[in-house]
Amino acid sequence: MPEPNINMRKLRKAGRKPTAGDVFAVGLPTDDFVFGRVIAGPLPLERAPMPGAYLVYVYRHRSKTPEPDLAKLRPDDLLLAPRFINQLGWTKGYFLPVACGAIEEGDRLPQHCFRSWSGDFLDENGRKVPGPSGPCGFWGLGNHRTLDNEISEALGIPLAPA
Repeated sequence: MPEPNINMRKLRKAGRKPTAGDVFAVGLPTDDFVFGRVIAGPLPLERAPMPGAYLVYVYRHRSKTPEPDLAKLRPDDLLLAPRFINQLGWTKGYFLPVACGAIEEGDRLPQHCFRSWSGDFLDENGRKVPGPSGPCGFWGLGNHRTLDNEISEALGIPLAPA
């Protein structure tokens, strides 16, 4: 049964768990696609807000097909700040793996930044840093549904009804 109240289009029936380096397509209600990449994961609790989390980037690049121009998937062109999410987007079929490759030095931001519920700024390992640097996400676990809302808001697409 399809999930109600979500803008993302289901791209296949079900999928596998992702691995670091996977590039994935997200189907938008506008019949085009944005793309993300698994930067790390599944991560242990010492390196994420929840064990098993994946650190992902979502890029500004859009395409009418699920094949991205990989040269446009750069950390200086993120649509959203880095996010920690669970695997449900892949296993439920909303994220379509379209490429995979090793994460190289230029594929990552020089420093990750996350704001915790306490107001502290943390790096990708949960260590305090003096202040924000670059795009700053939230130190918490999201999923395909939270990513759906964040992508929709960033692109000016009305949110799916609650």
